[in-house]
Amino acid sequence: MQIREIEEKDNKMIEQIIKRSLESFDLNIPGTAYFDPQLSSLAEFYKQQPNAKYWVAVNKQDVVVGGVGIAPFGRMTGVGELQKLYIAPEAQGMGLSKGLMKVALDFAKENYTYCYLETMEKLQTANRLYSQFGFQQLERPLDGSVHNTMDAWFIKELS
Repeated sequence: MQIREIEEKDNKMIEQIIKRSLESFDLNIPGTAYFDPQLSSLAEFYKQQPNAKYWVAVNKQDVVVGGVGIAPFGRMTGVGELQKLYIAPEAQGMGLSKGLMKVALDFAKENYTYCYLETMEKLQTANRLYSQFGFQQLERPLDGSVHNTMDAWFIKELS
């Protein structure tokens, strides 16, 4: 597996991975990434934002099997947001989430003081991963949250 920055040719595949994953948890509902307007054009979306990148994990055939992004969080200075960490079912359990997290957090450290993320309590595997990477759970979202369906929030001080 290889991790590289997203390209326009990857948009459709990562959109499908994200949507299928959310559907598998009955999270294809408003207030989740499922309905993000930029979901079909992530490559272009992340290139247009300052201090933002999206990476994809690809197999030997250059087929996208997962991805993750970092972008500014709302209008909060110094806060980046870990976004859209998803792995295709066939690629789960191979350490890709950890590899993607490492790449994303290395980038975040260069650009932000804190890294924030929003998720759901029922995504227990993901939440364990965030804790392993030093994220602390918050009692409520940071001001400026747009994914109002989320019920778990984490933050990590980057140093």
